[in-house]
Amino acid sequence: MIEFLLSTLLLSVLPLLQTSASNSVDHGENNSTLKQLEILREIHSANAKVELPTRDASLEKCMMPCEVTEKLMKEEKRSLCRNLQHSLSSYTRSTRKLIRDMMDEHQRSLEFLSTQVRELMNKVQSLSTEVLRSNAEMSSLKPVPSHGRDCSDIKETMDTVAKIPSGIYIIQPEDTDYAFEAFCEMDYMGGGWTVIQRRTDGLTDFKRTWTEYTDGFGHLPGEHWLGLAKLYSIVSQENTHFQLHIALVSQDDTTSYASYDDFWIDDETKFFAIHLGRYAGSAGDAFRGYSQEQNQDTAPFSTSDVDNDGCSPTCTFEGQAAESCSVRQNNTGWWFNQCGLSNLNGSPLDDVDLFPQPYLHWDTWTRNGVPVKIKAVTMKVKRVYSTKRPLTQVTSKDEPEETFVSSGSVQ
Repeated sequence: MIEFLLSTLLLSVLPLLQTSASNSVDHGENNSTLKQLEILREIHSANAKVELPTRDASLEKCMMPCEVTEKLMKEEKRSLCRNLQHSLSSYTRSTRKLIRDMMDEHQRSLEFLSTQVRELMNKVQSLSTEVLRSNAEMSSLKPVPSHGRDCSDIKETMDTVAKIPSGIYIIQPEDTDYAFEAFCEMDYMGGGWTVIQRRTDGLTDFKRTWTEYTDGFGHLPGEHWLGLAKLYSIVSQENTHFQLHIALVSQDDTTSYASYDDFWIDDETKFFAIHLGRYAGSAGDAFRGYSQEQNQDTAPFSTSDVDNDGCSPTCTFEGQAAESCSVRQNNTGWWFNQCGLSNLNGSPLDDVDLFPQPYLHWDTWTRNGVPVKIKAVTMKVKRVYSTKRPLTQVTSKDEPEETFVSSGSVQ
């Protein structure tokens, strides 16, 4: 580039120098000027021989678009990033707004439902109050009528109209202020039996306290104990006496029974002591046993928390000392007298070593001198109107024959 400029300069200056030299009169100056011209010619000749570098047009053409392209790409990237950020921000804002709207809608729905629930609860409470008030008014004005004084009374009064089935009936004995439910057997031995105890499958726990045995427990159609207080109200009615019947079933489904023609118990002040009339049956008189020490007739009822069994301070049973017959026989309640030969309220034993007594036992029912193992029992009472001693009573081939013998004997 520099050489090109010098050459151009020489070409423009050389004519001027030649004109100046021709006009000069001074020979010395002319020679000097000529020398300068020669030098400039030589320089021009030398520069003419030198090849000036040329520009690469293709390179220049490439460099300019690449730079522009790079700038455009950068700008495009920046634009894309800005658009993406803007889109993300917009999406985030719209999503947040959608979530807020949904939460607001959900909150409104919850408030609406809460209001509905409160209104329904208020209505239910109002209806419940109204029902209770109506029931109270009806109860005060119209007491629930009982079906009879006991199952025998129900059988006698209702069976004249139509045959009535066994089941749960409401009874209210004489001189009592309240009625209660009891299971009546209307088919067994002429019907009219009030069930006071039933054991069938061992699913009901008979390990109970004094209060529970007094009030009763269990399920009337299944295993249950009617309750000593209810039993007392039944058998203590005036001008009546009741027969006690005990139906037994062995583990091999053999049946037997024990019956007493007169049965009653004292009130709670005397711990519901039992009183038995004459015995009849095929299972033996386990209540009285074989000796006076085994006699449970007139014995008060006893539980694990109210001990009336006569073991003071201990009694011997099968060679072992016992402080409590109830505790010895798995904390069940019964009319114990130094334990005795019967307990039809026995429960399954948790520890055979601690409680050697069988589950249910009526030890006068024996085979080959060994007490029969019992799996089911039902105790029931029935009103007896005749004061004469019944010798035999047979109502069907499936019903046992009862021949009562004097107290103290065992058959």
